[in-house]
Amino acid sequence: MDKAHNVQIHKFQDFLMHLSIDGKEYEFDLSKLSKRLAEATQAERENIEVSPSGYGLHWPDLDEDLSIDGLIGVKHQSPFVKPKT
Repeated sequence: MDKAHNVQIHKFQDFLMHLSIDGKEYEFDLSKLSKRLAEATQAERENIEVSPSGYGLHWPDLDEDLSIDGLIGVKHQSPFVKPKT
């Protein structure tokens, strides 16, 4: 299976999550992304799983998911919408 993204989690620092996505470094403020993550303990934030496909992040203790494409602003065109000519 091809991976959508190569994601590596570097660290959590208070509300900040530091990731490497496809070799590029990112920093995300979790308090701006999700109320559940904002209210979570540090241990709950650090219990994170990257999906095998590389499409998303999952926090099992919080039942919270974030898409990698959404985090980095990747937009995909629907296969059901024909481009205007």
